[in-house]
Amino acid sequence: MLELANIRKVFNQGQHNEYWALKGIDLEIPPAQVSVLKGPSGSGKTTLLTILGCLARPTEGRVRLNREDISGLPERFLTEIRRRTFGFIFQQFNLIRGLSAVENIILPGYPGGTPRAQLLARAEALLADLQLAHRRDAKVEWLSGGEQQRVAICRALINDPEILVADEPTANLDSKLSAEFLLILHRLAESGRTVILTSHDPLVVESAVVDRVYSLRDGLLIEVQHARRAAP
Repeated sequence: MLELANIRKVFNQGQHNEYWALKGIDLEIPPAQVSVLKGPSGSGKTTLLTILGCLARPTEGRVRLNREDISGLPERFLTEIRRRTFGFIFQQFNLIRGLSAVENIILPGYPGGTPRAQLLARAEALLADLQLAHRRDAKVEWLSGGEQQRVAICRALINDPEILVADEPTANLDSKLSAEFLLILHRLAESGRTVILTSHDPLVVESAVVDRVYSLRDGLLIEVQHARRAAP
C-alpha cells in the first residue's frame, strides 16, 4: 500500500514564479487495484504520480510504502526501491530505436545484476503472455503503436514489480488499442499488482477495470470515487 500524508510540492521556491503544484494531499492507494489520477492540465496529477512512484520528493509531507516511511531516505535507497518495487510506462513509451523488442525489455534488469539468460527467459515469457512472441527480434521502430505499448508493458514488468505506474498511457492510442490496454491492466491487478495511472480519457476513467478515481484540481484532491471492478 502507498500512503500520502499532507503532500505539498512547490517549484521555483522563493522566486517570483513560485508555483505550488500540490497543496496538501492525503490519500491511500490500495494494493492489487487499478487507481486513476484524473484532472485537467495543471491539476497536479502528473506531479502526484512522480511522488507516488518515488521519482520526485515532496516539499512537505510523508510518503509511506507498505507502512514504512520512505520520505527521508537517501537517494541511493530510493533508487533501489524504484528498481525493486516499481515498473514505469511512459506516455511516449521511451523505447530505444535500433534495439529489438526483447533487448528493450531486458534493459531495466541489468542494474540489479540479474544474469542475461534469466532476463531473456523472463522477457520471452512476458512477450508470450502479451501475444507478442513473434515480434521478439523486431526493432521497435518497426512495431505498431499497440505493439510498442505492449513492449513498454513488458519492460515495466521485467523486474517483477509490485506497483505499475503509467502517465497518460492511452494518450496516443485509438479506442481499440486503449480498450486492449485496459484489459491488460485488469489482468495485472487480478494477479496481485497495484496499478496507478494518470488519465483524462473517459474510456479509462469510466472503465469497469478501474477501482478508484482520484479527482484533482488546482493541486487539491477534490473527490475519490470507488468502483467495484467487474470483468470488462
